[in-house]
Amino acid sequence: MFDDGPVVARPAPDLRSLGTRARPLTLGAERVLPALPVLAPLLPGRGLRRGSTIGVSGPGATSLALALVAGASQAGSWVVTVGVEDLGFVAAGELGVDLERLVVVAAPPPGSWGTVVAALADAFDVVIVRTDHRIRGSDARRLAARARERGGVLCRLPGRGRWPEPADVELTVTAATWAGLAPGPHGAGRLSARRVEVVRSGRREAARPVRAELWLPGPDGAVAPVAVRPAAASPTTPTTPTTPTAPAAGGLHCPQAWVEPSRTA
Repeated sequence: MFDDGPVVARPAPDLRSLGTRARPLTLGAERVLPALPVLAPLLPGRGLRRGSTIGVSGPGATSLALALVAGASQAGSWVVTVGVEDLGFVAAGELGVDLERLVVVAAPPPGSWGTVVAALADAFDVVIVRTDHRIRGSDARRLAARARERGGVLCRLPGRGRWPEPADVELTVTAATWAGLAPGPHGAGRLSARRVEVVRSGRREAARPVRAELWLPGPDGAVAPVAVRPAAASPTTPTTPTTPTAPAAGGLHCPQAWVEPSRTA
């Protein structure tokens, strides 16, 4: 049986309404994804520049990477981690990551690693990736190109696999000291916060070195700035880092000295 009743013409859909419904949550024209205010001074444009690669290394690199993407996730961007086995959801939430915008993917097999990560870069605003196998130059270049084309951000964590090319922005934790341990050779107490120094380097706008001292995490689990930075020690006077003592009740003890580690060329 065929329906031979009258044909009712439906109005054409309004193109403006279709464009509104199909519009991505974060527009590609917005060239910088927001970052937490405490981390903004470390980043060119004071945020995560779309199309860029960011390398994070040093003690606490995973925590720093999560703090970096927290502001973008709070603003509605989707974040995916690939091969980050030590990720803790509680810690990520305390650092400010919107867990409803976070997807965790296990490390793909080496043979399909580049294809999987490239596909994720197509679908997510921010990709945090760690790998323990050698990264081919062709894969690294394809991922960097995909980030530029799609307006995403590729955040690289240290692993046994080496990236053949430097990132656009490199954030390195050069020193870290935990607060909460009592002085002495054996120590006692409960770790309450970690004080770190982060140094920025990189290419183009990121070539000028920038340093920041942070609590990562602070006593509440969030990232916070260190209020006061002491004057640098005299180069002729040897110094030794002070061991943080246990925090007083209701507060966090700040070490009296923060010694910048020596660097070799």
